[in-house]
Amino acid sequence: MSSWKISVYASKPVIQQALLAHDDLWEWDPDLVISGSEIAPNRPQEWVLEAWYPRKPAAKQKNAIASLFADDAPELTVEKLPDEDWLVLSQQGVDPISAGRFYVRTPEHEPAGKAGICDIVIPASQAFGTGQHETTAGCLAVLDAMKASGVVARNIADIGTGTGLLAFAALELWPGALATASDIDPICTGVVEENAALNGVTLGARHGECTMVVADGMQDALLKARGPYDLLIANILAGPLVELAEDFAQAITPGGQLLLAGLLKTQEAKVRRAYRARGFRLAARLVNGDWSILWLRKRR
Repeated sequence: MSSWKISVYASKPVIQQALLAHDDLWEWDPDLVISGSEIAPNRPQEWVLEAWYPRKPAAKQKNAIASLFADDAPELTVEKLPDEDWLVLSQQGVDPISAGRFYVRTPEHEPAGKAGICDIVIPASQAFGTGQHETTAGCLAVLDAMKASGVVARNIADIGTGTGLLAFAALELWPGALATASDIDPICTGVVEENAALNGVTLGARHGECTMVVADGMQDALLKARGPYDLLIANILAGPLVELAEDFAQAITPGGQLLLAGLLKTQEAKVRRAYRARGFRLAARLVNGDWSILWLRKRR
């Protein structure tokens, strides 16, 4: 099946406002996947919004993209992609991520080869979850900071795991913990299994192992039964983070840790308000590019 891409080029504030508009929508075609980023490192104020669709976009899809812009939408360009998987193509050649003790790379890159560095291999795959590099690196750095500060995690959940990366990293830091990884997309199950094998992570229900479940948020019997969690990770989007605040609060032990990412700096206040109202306080905050990574602690 061919994939198609819609692109919109505009200034950074315009594209970010469109992403915020998308985040606030209750209804959206799940096959129409969007992201925004700078077009080049040396042109940080010039951004592109890209939308991928598994079929040739019709007027409905084009109008959906145009509706994200407050004023007249900039020009939309539509192109047919090669028959290869566009997600695979988008991740090939991605530079490794270094954050804290972690070095995350695709198989095309050599290991870091340094003492004390944890090497994690995440190949190009069909699953979302390698994430924006800023949010992924930020989560890894904060997890490392948690460990360095003396946090002990015995029961971990990674919600919206995608490739399993953050669950694997958490098990590296707390190797005796129970770990549960979940994602709404069933395709992630096979991807997590593949990546676990590549990284020597055992899938299972015992301590030191990772259990994978398919769930919408916290709506899964096994995910609920394995709680409450003393560390919950969610690198998703600001809208779902706000919607899941009550569910997360119920799933975390008193004094437990919550790591939230996937939110722009402009969305941080809304997310923090939602969790403050449910007994969470800010332990640390990391800004990486345009993204905020929040370490919250639940009141005892």
